[in-house]
Amino acid sequence: MTDLTRLSIAALGDLIRTKAVSAVDVTRAHLDRIAAMNQRVNAFVLVAEEVALSAAREADSEIQRGIYRGPLHGIPIGHKDLYCTKEVRTTAASRLRQDFVPEEDATVVAHWRRAGTVMLGKLNTHEFAFGPTNESSMFGPCRNPWDVNRISGGSSGGSGAAVALGMCAGATGSDTGGSIRIPSACCGITGLKPTYGRASRYGIFPLCWSMDHPGPMARTVRDCALLLQPMAGHDRKDRATATSPVPDYANALAGDVKNLRVGVPREYFYERADPEVADTVDAALRKLEELGAVVDEVRIPYIEFAAAAALVIYLSEATAYHDDNIPNDARSYTDQVRTFLELGNYVLAKDYLHAQRYRQLLGQGMTELFKRIDLLVTPTLPVTATKIGQQSVQIRGIEQGVFSALLQNTEPFNLTGLPALALPCGMSEKRLPISMQIIGRPFSEATVLRAGDAFQQVTDWHSKWPEPV
Repeated sequence: MTDLTRLSIAALGDLIRTKAVSAVDVTRAHLDRIAAMNQRVNAFVLVAEEVALSAAREADSEIQRGIYRGPLHGIPIGHKDLYCTKEVRTTAASRLRQDFVPEEDATVVAHWRRAGTVMLGKLNTHEFAFGPTNESSMFGPCRNPWDVNRISGGSSGGSGAAVALGMCAGATGSDTGGSIRIPSACCGITGLKPTYGRASRYGIFPLCWSMDHPGPMARTVRDCALLLQPMAGHDRKDRATATSPVPDYANALAGDVKNLRVGVPREYFYERADPEVADTVDAALRKLEELGAVVDEVRIPYIEFAAAAALVIYLSEATAYHDDNIPNDARSYTDQVRTFLELGNYVLAKDYLHAQRYRQLLGQGMTELFKRIDLLVTPTLPVTATKIGQQSVQIRGIEQGVFSALLQNTEPFNLTGLPALALPCGMSEKRLPISMQIIGRPFSEATVLRAGDAFQQVTDWHSKWPEPV
């Protein structure tokens, strides 16, 4: 019998729709997978078994009565523990919220629920999403399914590890400096940071108001397209959400990238990456060229200042959000996150304003660049997953901190709010996933997804499984 936990959302959806399998069968298979695998990686921090089985039974009942909600009906998913879930504990992986039970769902959670998804439980995260490793959590670190001595990436590490091991078919993530794309890269799955304002932040614990992006994580680009569909759209509860129309993302996956103009910014993203990573992404670019894409080198003006500007902005905004708790309940935070929040008190207003001015300058440069190209392609990360507790890495003979290395290639697209997709494109000599990042114009998720899907149709990196499975 087919292992239901190894199937994509698209495949599971077809089986459930045609009643070849029941939503209860699919849910039980994933609950069994959690029981067998979660101790290995610490991805799920709460398993809502009865809630999940009740939702699965309801899905089966509706489908039997001819009520079909769409391709996500009966699909088992997990929610990052940053997303409020009605009557299910939501902690942000912090002792400050260890007993918090929301009275309503986050908007994205509510939209996925209406689409018929089955929530299996809550997924580990770096405390309040303030870190790219998922090491600092009141539940302990989330581990990498390819090597449990390495990080899963963060802050959505639980989502990355759970999807990679087939414990859920898809998951929510959030991305402020790379927190969807970093764990997707480390764990060998696909993750999308949509355009800023494409999906609602309402009901998600904020890290940095002006850079937080909700988004989907799954094994394939097609699955991310299916998950994005109910997420996207205007929400009156989040004034930052856009009113622009939402296309049919799955229908946009034509498998064709012919004549798409792809920019390759070598100066910052490739020359500062581990050679093994850069070479692997170059091979992926050649594959896109074989499919008909037109690839040219480009330069992004002032890109070298992105990391400094991003740090100033999220230190400032995160500390402002936690301003009441830090003086009164500082010891409830993990040491690492408390240190960052206290550092935010030393950022001057002029520093924040200079960072925002740079942000505008970078955005203008990106706008000009995208008049000549359709997409950018870079390595998602300059390195593969680092070891838990590792403080620094050497890249091309230069030592730098792990945090700055992990965030280097992802932060610029939080500053500019552009849609960015991470998808696996190879493996290192140590059998660790390597990922490429595809970036597009504002609200061009359909084009970004189309390019990623075309790549996955002619490669099989997304179908690789951690061993032992």
